[in-house]
Amino acid sequence: LQPVLSNKPRKKKKKRKTKKTPAGDTVEDNDLEDIDSLLEKIEETNGLSQQTQDGILTDSRPLLYVEHRNLNPENELKRYFGARAVLGDQRPRQRQRQYVRSTWLTAPKNTWPRYSKTGIAMQLLDSRRGVQHFTFEHHREYQQVQFKFLDAVESMDPNNIVLLLQMNPYHVDSLLQLSDVCRMQEDQEMARDLVERALYSLECAFHPVFSLTSGTCRLDYRRPENRAFFLALFKHLMFLEKRGCPRTALEFCKLILSLDPENDPLCVLLLIDFLSLRAREYTFLTRMFQEWESHRNLSQLPNFAFSVPLAYFFLSQQEERSELELSQARERAARLLQLALVMFPGVLMPLLDHCSVQPDARVASHSFFGLNAQLSQPPALNQLTSLYVARTHSLWKDPAVMAWLETNVHEVLCRVDARDPLVEECEHKRKTQYQGAPRNIYRHVILSEMKEATAGPSPLLSPSLPQEVTSQPVMGFDPLPPLDSIVSYTRPER
Repeated sequence: LQPVLSNKPRKKKKKRKTKKTPAGDTVEDNDLEDIDSLLEKIEETNGLSQQTQDGILTDSRPLLYVEHRNLNPENELKRYFGARAVLGDQRPRQRQRQYVRSTWLTAPKNTWPRYSKTGIAMQLLDSRRGVQHFTFEHHREYQQVQFKFLDAVESMDPNNIVLLLQMNPYHVDSLLQLSDVCRMQEDQEMARDLVERALYSLECAFHPVFSLTSGTCRLDYRRPENRAFFLALFKHLMFLEKRGCPRTALEFCKLILSLDPENDPLCVLLLIDFLSLRAREYTFLTRMFQEWESHRNLSQLPNFAFSVPLAYFFLSQQEERSELELSQARERAARLLQLALVMFPGVLMPLLDHCSVQPDARVASHSFFGLNAQLSQPPALNQLTSLYVARTHSLWKDPAVMAWLETNVHEVLCRVDARDPLVEECEHKRKTQYQGAPRNIYRHVILSEMKEATAGPSPLLSPSLPQEVTSQPVMGFDPLPPLDSIVSYTRPER
């Protein structure tokens, strides 16, 4: 599954129509929405959308292009509930507050300590082939705080981190570590707030030409100073998803992937399909699959193998599309789902189990999907299938989806009984390709905190993390550091 670079031309994607605001909104609400529509007009006139021969608006932007307004969960909540419900009466009060710099990743809060320079900076390392490589740097005073932080972590007493934050309220690793502590103590609100503060601290250190949205700015995860940014973005998107803002979470996921698409250090490819489905961004998911499959083998990841046909299935249900598009989507959905079931038969039974669905007699008695399908999977593949089922089973519960799944499961059993050569080919791939998982997958499993992915669908099949991963303590501020870290400064001997 090692990624390879590709310079393939980009495929086109339909531009989604923007939603109009409910007519019942007051003038004030419309002011807010007007800003959005203005931004949109500016973006459209930037040459980002272009007419094709048939007059349909296509999206000519790069796949991982990030839109500023989609990074703000309030915009998503306003679409669901209207601006009045989201913002309430907080507008007039904001005019009296002290000047704070405006940021894209989070909005600074009145309750936060006053921000002053922390000693983090960002440097442009080099530009090559239209891509710019940056790195965060820690100045001397920040390094001293970092050493105190490591002492506090080793003391195993969270109060020491609290004390450190009182003196240095924007020290990023302390904020992330304390956020984990709060989450374990069920204080979600505080945990979320600390992650947002960490993001604010990092954004205040951005280099003037570092762009969140262009998709051409890279950060190397091997440098310890860069890791906090990846981790803070990941933790933030997990909170957004839990809050019911999947579209905003998807935008943050694209942002993380754009920082290092080749190595994907937090393996967000295991998550991006789920967020796309939750946000109903089906065209984004199918476009990603078309553009990346040839050089990234996405179909060899169970989550893409199953989620892409599911996206085509949902597209085939959208009545506003032409009959040709609908029949193409139906055909692709069926073809890709059958491929997924042949390649990963071990997904079906745990999926049905999670959806509380009993398989019919033919499926239950057939050895192809039986217990052996799971037992014969290599542990690394077990890990991926458990993670996928635990994360996405709710999307499969829909009765229409289940009926479609059942039809295709029977088709697959016919192919198995007819000795389709593809079946043997896929079995061979399963046995040879998933011998061990790369470190970024284990990092992802740890950060996702899905019990099923570490405990497995049943005690027999526990896809526990391997010895080389569990032998070292896992630190929330730096889980499973890369083995080839680029260290710029070290802690003095004690």
